[in-house]
Amino acid sequence: MDVIVVSFFTLCILVWLGHMLRMRISLLQKLYLPSSVIAGLLGLIVIQLILYVAQPPMPQRVTDKAPPDDWQAWQVGAPAPQSFPGRAPEGGWPAATTFLVLCTSGWGKLPGFLINIVFACLFLGMVIPNLKTIWRRAGPQLAYGQIVAWGQYVVGIGLFLTAITYINPELPAMFAGILPVGFEGGHGTAAGMAQTFNNEGWAAGKDYALASATFGILGAVVVGMALVNWAQRKGYVVRRRSPQDFPEDDSIGVIPVENRPEAGKLTVSSSAIESLTLHLAIVGLAVGIGWLIKQGLLSLGRASDSPSLIKVAGSFPLFPLCMIGGLIVQVIHQKYDRHQLIDSGLMRRIQNIALDFLVVAAIATINVKLIRAGLVPLLILVAAGILWNVFCVVGLARRLLPDAWFERSIAELGQSMGVTATGLMLLRVVDPDYESPAADAFAYKQILHEPVMGGGLWTGAAIPLIALWGGWPVFGIALGAVVLWLIFAIATGLTRRSS
Repeated sequence: MDVIVVSFFTLCILVWLGHMLRMRISLLQKLYLPSSVIAGLLGLIVIQLILYVAQPPMPQRVTDKAPPDDWQAWQVGAPAPQSFPGRAPEGGWPAATTFLVLCTSGWGKLPGFLINIVFACLFLGMVIPNLKTIWRRAGPQLAYGQIVAWGQYVVGIGLFLTAITYINPELPAMFAGILPVGFEGGHGTAAGMAQTFNNEGWAAGKDYALASATFGILGAVVVGMALVNWAQRKGYVVRRRSPQDFPEDDSIGVIPVENRPEAGKLTVSSSAIESLTLHLAIVGLAVGIGWLIKQGLLSLGRASDSPSLIKVAGSFPLFPLCMIGGLIVQVIHQKYDRHQLIDSGLMRRIQNIALDFLVVAAIATINVKLIRAGLVPLLILVAAGILWNVFCVVGLARRLLPDAWFERSIAELGQSMGVTATGLMLLRVVDPDYESPAADAFAYKQILHEPVMGGGLWTGAAIPLIALWGGWPVFGIALGAVVLWLIFAIATGLTRRSS
């Protein structure tokens, strides 16, 4: 019990320190890095320093042959071994190891669990419009977003097959999918794919994906702000605004007292049940539905007697199915719940709490030694991914998007390299009052975009398919999707202009 308490306490201290650093260091404010990312990087640095000075050196990989009570088999973020804090087979526990066990025990399990909550909340509390409304308000935005997302698979897999596999032939084909998992998916998706990578025999995939996500969010802010300055000089924005125009409270991540919004609305009386308790129960229901869908897929695979289907179903992650579970719950609620018990504000609070703790734990426990061997190929992928996103903004957006093309595309760049909040932050720089149609189109586009990309069904299936088929078939699927969406976007643009 003491280990759990100290581990949770340490995680909370990191979260607090991350935000304090965000409030006090001007460079972090200018980068608009989320406090959770700062906290995770701080934890990663501290843990790596401890590992560096620890004697004897800490092993970085657990093997099936290692006894479960051997401290040498323990890795950062794993639950405390049974022998802790007693005597290990080779003597007492080293002080550095004892400290890390106390502070990080169980952190490695958090991301894989919390990502299910994040995706289960995605549609809960949101009014689901019909497809006609979504397409009318966000059709071109959806087509553009799909091109950007599928293009990351084309770039990542194509670069791996034509160059990286010759630079580092020891890397498995799944390395080709690291770029979109980290960029389009983000830290949550990267952490949620850990079990998939483990099932496919490449546990280091999670660490590469988390590193990709970290580079992605840094690139989204730095490159995004550079593009904002370029667009303002060229006059491509609807309203010119400099990042320096943001009030100080906004840049340090604090909402002024007089402008603080409500966190959510209580939908039930606390004499019956606490409203937050009810909302957590609804999230749990959505996660449970996702788990049942997962079991159905596994049963279908076993019934088909197809090794390929069994392998894909077994490796398919749970979190996209939790999103489907949340969508099912929301549709039923929207149709039958006359009391409107689900509040969107409370659901966003639950979702964001889970995401913040997920990001901190995931980044802090990245196994640096595992990714060191493939660091150069990873940086090549990251650079290519950034160039692809920049090309989409400066080369494709003005030709495919009907109006406010820069506002629309800069939001997509932020989302496709970081998180949705990063995209909205970049949009706010050039459109602070949402005077352009970009924010509306971006929000509606997410309803159809998220179930497929950015942690959706294709994101969950791509890695198992690469492991099963190799890179070329998946590359062909991604390239075909880009071409189809490109044709569709051009045809839609011509139709809109002619009408």
